Amino acid sequence: MATTARDENSNTCNDMEKCYENYILVDIGANLTNKKYSRDLDAVIQRAKDSGVRKIMVTGTSVKASKEALRLTRIYPDTLYSTAGIHPHDAKSYDEDEWKDLKVMASSPECVAIGECGLDYNRNFSEPEVQRDVFRKHIELAIELKKPLFIHEREAYDDLIKILDEFPGVLPPVVIHCFTGSDEQALGYISRGFYIGLTGYLCKDKSDSGVRKLLSEGGIPLDRLLVETDAPFMYPNIRASKLPAHVKDGLTERSSTFLNRYCTFQRNEPCSLPVIVEMIAAFMKKRPEDVALSTSFNALKLFGLSQ
Repeated sequence: MATTARDENSNTCNDMEKCYENYILVDIGANLTNKKYSRDLDAVIQRAKDSGVRKIMVTGTSVKASKEALRLTRIYPDTLYSTAGIHPHDAKSYDEDEWKDLKVMASSPECVAIGECGLDYNRNFSEPEVQRDVFRKHIELAIELKKPLFIHEREAYDDLIKILDEFPGVLPPVVIHCFTGSDEQALGYISRGFYIGLTGYLCKDKSDSGVRKLLSEGGIPLDRLLVETDAPFMYPNIRASKLPAHVKDGLTERSSTFLNRYCTFQRNEPCSLPVIVEMIAAFMKKRPEDVALSTSFNALKLFGLSQ
């Protein structure tokens, strides 16, 4: 299956043959177990490679999804890696026997982080107390396995910090996945040495104290920055009316072509990552090649990905 797709898609389009010779990109969070990719995953992965994305971490959000993510890493070795965890929305489904299965999956070398785990008080699909209990179990597992924590946080900053502070001196590296909070919260995470993962949310951020302000003022050092698509979600809408002109002007034709040709609001893909990197670079007033190099180096080092 993979060989056929490689033959069909190795030249996604002729005018992109040399696309991103200077970019080496790592997508630290894509939900490739989502059913939206069930028919053409080979093509999706090949397009990612053609766009410059060398490695993708497939997010585990439940025991079932973590198992499928791990399976995919074995079909696409050295390209896909996985995480293992239970999303806070699904904390209510925690089961002791299934947790044992998750621990086995998390112990696999292809699984490079524990999560997606954390707290989400935005919708409270699971009771906050249940979320907190299950989150602590993930922290304990990450400490035991010495693997990074891949954390989801929505409107739960204070409680999240409080729980993480219960483990002084023993926490593994922490990644705040798909960050959408305030500059003050980001600085709180960074002061603790945590990494910040940014997505196409940059196009949606309208806050006066959000991610755009943080990047523009140099609030996130390059050595704490990671990039991700969160595909099929977080489509980077580069046509957004409030996206600054200098950011739009910083997008290359090639990156925009990948985005416009293959990604939609309904189904984002990892091949949109170059657009995200270029937007970040524009806000930070840096070269996109420098952002790409730094974030990829961070990911390779943090998660122990093969080069």
